[in-house]
Amino acid sequence: MHQLGIRREILSYERRAPISPRHIPIFSERGIDISVQPSENRIFDDQEYVEGGARLADELSAAKVILGLKEVPADRLYEDKVHAFFSHTIKGQPKNMPMLLHLMERGCTLIDYEKIVDDDGKRIVFFGHYAGVAGMVDTLWALGQRLAKEGVETPLFRLKAAIDYESIEIAQKEVEAVGKALLVTPLPEHLTPLIIGVAGDGNAARGAKLVLDSLGAKTLTPADLGQLPVGGKRAAGLRPGPGVYQVVFRERDMVEPRLGIFDPTNFDVGDYYERPGRYRGVFERYLPYLNVLVNCIYWDERYPRLVTVEGLRQLFDFDAPRLKVIGDISCDIRGAIEATVRATTPSNPVYVYDVETGSAVDGVEGHGPVILAIYNLPSEFPREASVAFSEALMPFVQPLAEADYETTFDKSGLTEPLKRATIVYRGALTPSYRYLEQYL
Repeated sequence: MHQLGIRREILSYERRAPISPRHIPIFSERGIDISVQPSENRIFDDQEYVEGGARLADELSAAKVILGLKEVPADRLYEDKVHAFFSHTIKGQPKNMPMLLHLMERGCTLIDYEKIVDDDGKRIVFFGHYAGVAGMVDTLWALGQRLAKEGVETPLFRLKAAIDYESIEIAQKEVEAVGKALLVTPLPEHLTPLIIGVAGDGNAARGAKLVLDSLGAKTLTPADLGQLPVGGKRAAGLRPGPGVYQVVFRERDMVEPRLGIFDPTNFDVGDYYERPGRYRGVFERYLPYLNVLVNCIYWDERYPRLVTVEGLRQLFDFDAPRLKVIGDISCDIRGAIEATVRATTPSNPVYVYDVETGSAVDGVEGHGPVILAIYNLPSEFPREASVAFSEALMPFVQPLAEADYETTFDKSGLTEPLKRATIVYRGALTPSYRYLEQYL
């Protein structure tokens, strides 16, 4: 039998699991013996795992491969073992470089779920959809709270934060009811039409759109925004009625070449990702039209920001800018949204970025936009997210368990997607990740 362990998560608000109890019997039939560290916090009861055929064990030293989700403290890393989790190291994140160094010093192998991708670089195992769902629910809740603080009572105020719903289905039903109420109880003129922008079109963005569709949000294009009212003036063109509208922004809407004439219909997204220095950010031209921005894009320092702190200062020079909330689902600190100066938690989900002082003030009241930047959004719908993740991970568990980690990386028997996800092998950075040496 191949030995595989599932460790307990140490963060109090992390209730997800990489493998659901319903899949344990399948692995047992394939000759994989699974040990599970007991946890009172995990969304699945220990007994559910036992009934599925797993063993409870405080110690996982007998397991060859140990599965988790979040980063592992140095004192909980098992020497010479294979650890699979979201390491948050591929950008050289300073917070996690000591952990990466400990993994190397202890001869471990690190496999990062984020880098399990197909031949086209598309992620195969992910929580992004559930981050989008939870993040959009939370963003709508934050909007209702902010408007109430400004003296505007709306049906949005009925919404709860995502963590307070028992399931996605229940949350969607309440969002749908709020959407219908918004048609019956029109918003004040200065909030009509209510425009929600979604930056990105990946898994998280699709999750956010699922919630917006439940809300009954109609669709506009980025080009439509120039015909909408700003500062109380209505252009002669588009005249949307009451209700909520959603706008999806893709790369061609966010940047333009630094040189030459820009034709968005012939935008070469491949060239942008290969040579981002040739492009400049233009997204802030849309900010005056948006009541809400939801950020779902991948970002690192090579790319232009969506929103800068200077852009927000200029926007809030107006007496009453439309922008109320930024839901930063991607949650890159001082990244695509420069005003995301820190991450938040489900128990304290939002702060206002004060455009004058640059400080982050807890709550929804202040001179600046509300920032929602919850670090682990999928944990707000832990059962659905865990089951879906477990299903996506299933094809990789047996190759993980059966690989030979005593030989060289090339001869280990790991499948190509798993090789792409192997950051450290037996204590050494693999060829694709040697660039991380500069951060250690």
